[in-house]
Amino acid sequence: MRNFDDLAPKFARKVYGGLKGKIRLSVIERDLKEHCARAVQAAGKDQMVILDAGCGHGPVSLKMARHGHHIDLCDISQNMLDLAGKTVEAQGLDERVTFIHGDVHSLDPSAYGPYDLILCHAVLDWVPDPPDMLRHLSGLIKPGGILSLTFYNLDGFIFKNLLRANYKKIKKEDFKGFRGSLTPTFPRRSEDVYGWLSGLPVDILCHSGIRVFHDYILDPGFQNQDPDSVVELELKFSRQPPFRDMGRYQHIMARFKP
Repeated sequence: MRNFDDLAPKFARKVYGGLKGKIRLSVIERDLKEHCARAVQAAGKDQMVILDAGCGHGPVSLKMARHGHHIDLCDISQNMLDLAGKTVEAQGLDERVTFIHGDVHSLDPSAYGPYDLILCHAVLDWVPDPPDMLRHLSGLIKPGGILSLTFYNLDGFIFKNLLRANYKKIKKEDFKGFRGSLTPTFPRRSEDVYGWLSGLPVDILCHSGIRVFHDYILDPGFQNQDPDSVVELELKFSRQPPFRDMGRYQHIMARFKP
């Protein structure tokens, strides 16, 4: 798994900052709000115990902590955890957040969990064996619990490079980013992720595309034009094929059967 100690500030700025970050968070938070609210209601409780697996600086989960949920932040990058810690301290979330410095695979189900919700965002596209990662996470989640996955979309990556006339890259099937890049090592296809999930006792709750058109606006002068309309339309088309399937990232939520 990629350790982002050397790129922590850049990751926080580039991935979750600006309009791209606003689109990403808007789609993810809409999906979580819709399905987690139902799960909490069904469980008859007000709060969830959540694992943010490969949390980075915790942009999604720490918002949930502010709503009273308990969060375990797990990451192999101490610098990422330090960034998250600054937010926790500034917002007085110490009693709701636990920090775990280490690989998600090191979490022993007898000591951690079971969790109501596991966030695994931008992790599957950095690990060489995603099915193994998903099997391990399945041992940490309770029956009826929800798994939230985001991953870098290989089809979107190919399409963007075709639009940029990077034909040699596509012919070579060179899908890795350059050293120091935030382009994931292993972009994934949604059908592959569905295949891996089919081996687990889950029901798919929703599937959304993230940045289904914004990143394909090649003229920089138009990319940040009317950002409110961009977010509105990204949300509108995020679940509608074929737009959904061209999103630069994909978000799939699955519920483990009771």
